[in-house]
Amino acid sequence: MTQLVDKERDLLRFTTAGSVDDGKSTLIGRMLYDSKQIFQDQMDALERASKLRGEEEVDLALLTDGLRAEREQRITIDVAYRYFSTPKRKFIIADTPGHEQYTRNMVTGASTADLAVILLDARKGILPQSRRHAIIASLLAIPHVVVAVNKMDLVDYQEARYRELVEEFTAFAEKLNIHDLSFIPISALCGDNVVESGDRMPWYDGWPMLHFLEEITVTRARNLVDFRFPVQYVIRPHQDFRGFAGRLSSGTIRVGEQVTVLPSLFHTKVRSIHVGDQEVNEAFAQQSAVLTLADEIDISRGDMIVRSHNLPEIDQEFDAYVCWMDEANALNTGGDYLLQHTTRTCQVHVNEILYRMDVNTLHRESTTRLGLNEIGRVRCTASQALFFDPYDRNRETGGFILIDPSTFRTVGAGMIRYTTKETLRELRREQGETQIETITATNITWDQSLISLREREAQNRHKALCLWLTGLSGSGKSTIARCVERALFEDGLQVFRLDGDNVRHGLCSDLGFSREDRMTNIRRIGHAAKLLYDAGQVVICSFIAPYKEDRDFVRALFPDNAFVEIYVQCDIEVCKARDPKGLYAKAERGEIKGFTGVDDPYEEPAHPELVLDTAGLDVQETVDRVLRFVKRQCGLDNAST
Repeated sequence: MTQLVDKERDLLRFTTAGSVDDGKSTLIGRMLYDSKQIFQDQMDALERASKLRGEEEVDLALLTDGLRAEREQRITIDVAYRYFSTPKRKFIIADTPGHEQYTRNMVTGASTADLAVILLDARKGILPQSRRHAIIASLLAIPHVVVAVNKMDLVDYQEARYRELVEEFTAFAEKLNIHDLSFIPISALCGDNVVESGDRMPWYDGWPMLHFLEEITVTRARNLVDFRFPVQYVIRPHQDFRGFAGRLSSGTIRVGEQVTVLPSLFHTKVRSIHVGDQEVNEAFAQQSAVLTLADEIDISRGDMIVRSHNLPEIDQEFDAYVCWMDEANALNTGGDYLLQHTTRTCQVHVNEILYRMDVNTLHRESTTRLGLNEIGRVRCTASQALFFDPYDRNRETGGFILIDPSTFRTVGAGMIRYTTKETLRELRREQGETQIETITATNITWDQSLISLREREAQNRHKALCLWLTGLSGSGKSTIARCVERALFEDGLQVFRLDGDNVRHGLCSDLGFSREDRMTNIRRIGHAAKLLYDAGQVVICSFIAPYKEDRDFVRALFPDNAFVEIYVQCDIEVCKARDPKGLYAKAERGEIKGFTGVDDPYEEPAHPELVLDTAGLDVQETVDRVLRFVKRQCGLDNAST
């Protein structure tokens, strides 16, 4: 597995996007030029082309704008791919068009990207096309987004202007599914903060663009957990060999592992794995391989081989986001198309267009059609069962294309969200509703106690407080919480601890580990913690609580300064090494789905009241820090620890 991770780290696929004339092609040209990636003959050709256009300086944008129409109009039309490498990493760049007319090309170029660079013109700010590209990056589940605020030279390198755009874009991105967002101020024309920092923006202390791209970790961009092997071809050179050829869409597989064949659901084991002309013990995502199985099973193109304890969704009905790419005809409710999904091609019927997305406001508009470059959410029924995962979990099995059956042209690109059985519940959640229903009946009211919180705090001789410890599994939350609870109890405080495993024995024993169930779990715990707080207690909660939305919900239950978010920070590799319950190992084998840090994200707290780095501090040091903080909050500064 170490070798696998190293292979993934060697290559970064990234795309550049933004509005017209934001400087995407110039940025790439500058990056290639300053990192010595341009041969002399290329440089000579650029100089000649620039002189023909009457320009004194070499126009670096010409490196990627290869079409004649692009050079004449000075815009990018087609997706231009460039390959280069540094001593630290190899890169594949997809330079995508900025004009709204060519949005479909941006979808094509960004579909395999690990990272998106969205450029903003520091003078013009955030334009509609900038928002559109951010939305597409979010829908395509691109793991990392970097906003390059370009043309800083034209605003005199003003820090205030940069900060203004950072704040505005951050507020917009909070509405999207972007988990890792970074900002870099640059001047692609002058080279500031592209390869070298320069000295014209001393107020920026971050990495220049190329160094950032070299250092960012992209291992989570690949799904290494869910083994999915769509069969492309059956190889039968002679009667003693029957192999199944294909490319691993995701995950890994080893000789001897038990697998299941879809749609037949027959179980067998992997007998051998062939990659190229060699027989190997293991194959991994993106490799083309030939598998032989221990049993004779009828398998053909379009079938899928998966690990037996880790099955994908199997359904004919699903809903998806679709970006429509056909100039001639719109996508209409009731339309019939061919659907290409992994190696399976079948007919599909569009039952309903749920809404069209307004890229400027993110509002959902009712419609029965989608025009060129429009993005909408649709509900479909396929003529055959599909084997898929939601797109945000697995891009390979969650993506598909729509084909016009009369012309065989690609007319749309789609990203599967859910089976239709889950759609209604998910839509309700997106609209602000939850599984926890608010009781509004007029005959039910809150029964106010005759004892106020202030009276309870006076009798306890300390203020009530909620300590919320969040962090990855294995970071040390529960250990710290137990020690803090014991120390506060011995000091005479009224204290009680709520632990993740404990509440699932009773209060939340009916819940699983889907996103919705996790949301319900945290919200129940939040209300339970509020009741303990109202009783005058110091209540300690130790939960992974990976989603910012859920933690913010709990915070809102408490008065100001009564909720203390403590981020128990620890590198994931350290957490895996500890792995007290063996959960990481099970998750990486695919036995546990949706495990935080492996195949489900952890959204780090943006502004916690306290950060505890348990990789660098021992248990006693972290406990002492919490105790000092609690005693200040509870008005016990002079109390002994």
